[in-house]
Order: sequence, then structure tokens, then C-alpha cells
Amino acid sequence: MKNFVLLLIFACIPFSCFSQTTPKNTKEKSEIKPSKNDDGEWDITVMDTQFDYFLNGIAKPISQYSESYLKTKNTFLVNEWNSYYNTGKYRNIIESGIDYDPKENYGIKFEYKLYQVFAYVSWKYGLRMNGLSGSDVIR
Repeated sequence: MKNFVLLLIFACIPFSCFSQTTPKNTKEKSEIKPSKNDDGEWDITVMDTQFDYFLNGIAKPISQYSESYLKTKNTFLVNEWNSYYNTGKYRNIIESGIDYDPKENYGIKFEYKLYQVFAYVSWKYGLRMNGLSGSDVIR
């Protein structure tokens, strides 16, 4: 009887080591959301140290674009980006979706910076985005 109790205790030890919490099966969505800065202008934050270098040294200047052109391109590119994010394609590059409302007037500075995010990802990681103009795909 004493051996049976010891055997029962040793048999239960592995079960007591399992986690008591239930794993989350739902994937938490992470989205990049535009926000207004202190001046009341829309802004987007890019957490990559090379982005500022790209924006100041490699990207075409803002004067090369019109706001309507950038808005049209961004609408298409955000849809493409979110499609990749939702399907898990390029998950090592695309880690979040983008919350972008094409009806909102973000201003040319924001539209330019968002467009350059797509150009930057293409430049740094070689990700081909169909909405980018050929002249903005820098190799």
C-alpha cells in the first residue's frame, strides 16, 4: 500500500507542472495608427533608425509629389500592406497593420511620410509593393 501511494504521488507530479493558464488562441492585432502631433498635424512614427537616413538622403523630396497623387498611392499601398499582414505573408517584415482612412485629410507631410515608409521597406528589405511607382523603387 505504501508503494502504491508513492507511485501515485510520483505519477501526479508531471501533471502539476503544467501551466494553469489557458493559452490565447486569438491573435492580437497590432496596428499603426496616425496621430496628431503637438502642432495639430497628422504624424506617423517609424521605429527604425535607418528610416530618417532614408528619408533625408535617399528618398525623393516632397516637392516631387502632389497630395492627391500620394493619397491615391497610399490608399492602394495600405490595402496591399494590410492584405499581407492579415494573410501572414512577409510576417518577418510586416509586423502590424495600418489604420488609414482615405477620406481623412492628413496633409501632404503625412501622406509623403507614409508613402516613403513603403518605399523604405522596398529599399531595405526588397519587398515588392505593386502600388509603388517604378521610380520610387530604389535598389
